Amino acid sequence: MTAGKSRARLDLEPDTVERDLVKLVLTVVELLRQLMERQAVRRFDTGELTEEQEERIGLTLMLLEDRMAELRDRYGLRPEDLNLDLGPLGPLLPRE
Repeated sequence: MTAGKSRARLDLEPDTVERDLVKLVLTVVELLRQLMERQAVRRFDTGELTEEQEERIGLTLMLLEDRMAELRDRYGLRPEDLNLDLGPLGPLLPRE
């Protein structure tokens, strides 16, 4: 490996690093949001929740989704950018 090739791989731009970090964090948050949403739906279906709890959970999930959309917009990310490709395992996030 030549010094030029090694240097090119280590030449990181601060804006790119920040965007990539935000992408990773938002991907983890999106995964957790989807898991929480599925759990809430299961609890809705079984009747475990009061109407007030259902309303509070629904509002919380909507607010989280809105805030994530704001952050994606701020960093120029699309929802599909958060679905990391895990190679032979396929995409990280299930399709909604």
